[in-house]
Amino acid sequence: MHNPLLERSTLPFEFPDYSALEAAHYLDAVQQGVAGQLEELRAIAQNTQAPTFENTFVAMERSGALLRRAVMAYWTVFSAHGTDELREIDPQIQSLVSGHQDAIHLDGELFARLASLDADALGGEDKRLVTETLRTFRAAGAELDAGRKEQLRALNSEITDLSSEYSRRLLGAMNEAAVHFADPGELAGLSDGELASAADAARDAGHTDGYLLTLVLPTGQPLLERLEFSASRRRLFEASVNRGQEGDNLTLDLGARMASLRSKRAALLGFATHADVVLQEATAPDLAAVRGRLAELIPAAVANARAEAGELEKISGSPIDPWDWAYYSAAVARERHALDRGALREYFELDAVLERGVFAAASRLYGLGFTERFDFPLYHPDVRTWEVFNEDGSTLGLFVGDFFARPTKAGGAWMNSIRESASLLGERPVVTNTLNIPKPAEGDPALVSLDEVNTLFHEFGHALHGLFSAGIYPSLAGTSVPRDFVEYPSQVNEMWALHAEVLPGYAAHTRTGEPLPDGTVQVLEAAALWGEGFATTEYLTAAVLDLAWHSLTDGELVSDPLAFEQRVLSEAGLIPELVPSRYRTGYFKHIFDGGYSAGYYSYIWSEVLDADTVEWFTENGGLKRENGERFRAELLSRGNTRDPLESYEIFRGREARIEPLLVRRGLARSTNA
Repeated sequence: MHNPLLERSTLPFEFPDYSALEAAHYLDAVQQGVAGQLEELRAIAQNTQAPTFENTFVAMERSGALLRRAVMAYWTVFSAHGTDELREIDPQIQSLVSGHQDAIHLDGELFARLASLDADALGGEDKRLVTETLRTFRAAGAELDAGRKEQLRALNSEITDLSSEYSRRLLGAMNEAAVHFADPGELAGLSDGELASAADAARDAGHTDGYLLTLVLPTGQPLLERLEFSASRRRLFEASVNRGQEGDNLTLDLGARMASLRSKRAALLGFATHADVVLQEATAPDLAAVRGRLAELIPAAVANARAEAGELEKISGSPIDPWDWAYYSAAVARERHALDRGALREYFELDAVLERGVFAAASRLYGLGFTERFDFPLYHPDVRTWEVFNEDGSTLGLFVGDFFARPTKAGGAWMNSIRESASLLGERPVVTNTLNIPKPAEGDPALVSLDEVNTLFHEFGHALHGLFSAGIYPSLAGTSVPRDFVEYPSQVNEMWALHAEVLPGYAAHTRTGEPLPDGTVQVLEAAALWGEGFATTEYLTAAVLDLAWHSLTDGELVSDPLAFEQRVLSEAGLIPELVPSRYRTGYFKHIFDGGYSAGYYSYIWSEVLDADTVEWFTENGGLKRENGERFRAELLSRGNTRDPLESYEIFRGREARIEPLLVRRGLARSTNA
């Protein structure tokens, strides 16, 4: 079998030849890559020369080229187009990679050599590499005795297997939970385009007729805002919140089992909880600080949510049910602010938002240029690529966009890297943005909601973080920063979505070409605080649920995950019966198969920096080239080459303040009361 992954790609940017790759190629390349890197690391550990920075730390950074190439290509395609063949090999690949990480971090001879280097004379990024590498090894159990290392390997292996199975079942649960409607009358409120898209989805799923409403990953489904009949809204909502609770695609038991194993692993590593382990690598100082921040925000957020519910009941005429919240909230926005969020979709066409909005803002701020290319072999026909240029015309990297939902794609939206900009390896960055926008019917424009507009800007903020990376070493480059910092650049980039100098460039009616009506931006700004009570409470509920699962101590078992959810959320002062969690245990992919375990708090933690940064841009003239250059030079390009909070303080000129966040979320008055 000829395996294209075994050699460096000859395509531009060393882009993988996805058209030639099959599932067996990925598995074979990972297997050979694991074996090859272990040989390289063994040579480093057994080098008879005295350890130096170059022959130890730099040599380790250079190792594993085949494995790195294979897993980056694989992780990109598996999450975005996880065919049956790829899902069949995924448990093997996940197990290989997890076991390989243990083999590296638990290698006593290698760690002894790393730890023996006198790094006092080093500085800058070299010093950072030594510090971060040793911290990673210690956090992974490098200093455990032989018996405990074996226990750790067994735990890591089981957790990895469960995580892979959770992901597999969740994809099945999402497809299984799609709601079929036979009568179009039940879908009153949806546009002709949405009905056509739902009819296509039904046929694609094997139905002979009718309409299929597929699910997105979060609890809140976008169509709840427009479906006119409460019974239809209820069916869609209940399908969403009940995912993973029964049948062959049961995920609840997997989540509970993973949380238990993580607590056992934490005890083995000398920590009270898994959350304490995770926070060793975060910018947050400790678990108490995170809990304190959430506890500080919950009372005001819940009070605002209850007040919003009161407004909704005035319109509905009865106590509000959670499946009716989005519908009546949109009605309040229309009545109070003359804002019809559903009608706004007619002004947001995907290509226009992307090219005349997202790309245009990046051009204004950073001098970037974009040229779409059609010469790359891609893993799905819907995927697109753009070459990205610096202001002087030099190539910066490649941007890959995969925007439409499909049954083989995981839910949600994310950024990934196929190549990272690390000068040691001589690579140019290749970054991806993957979303789940419903694909329109043939011939119809791809319309996006206001939330999806924000998601496009958000994910491109991650892409910029990867594209601008100017680090030397791959383990410190780009988005390789603490989990509670990585969302910050992406959240900042959302500020340009409705900016007065950006929005008119991309918002035009798809049929008439007319611009947004005069005053729309002002209406959107005035309406910005409406719904923040719900949004903040929904988010905080998920953050608290995550921490509850990962604050379990060794031996503390949960036999009824749903009862556990209800108890911990109620004890925290939240109201899940009215404002459900953004994610429940059955479909909380972020924490059970997404790297955010004990880290979902990161969004609000990062938003403190984000809101403070938006204030800085506003104070300094907004969408100006010099502002973008400062943000790029002092923050976006730095990755983890220095302490990210140090980068922030150099950029901002001081520590971050929480007040801009409280004002943005409508919490300032309630918090001060």
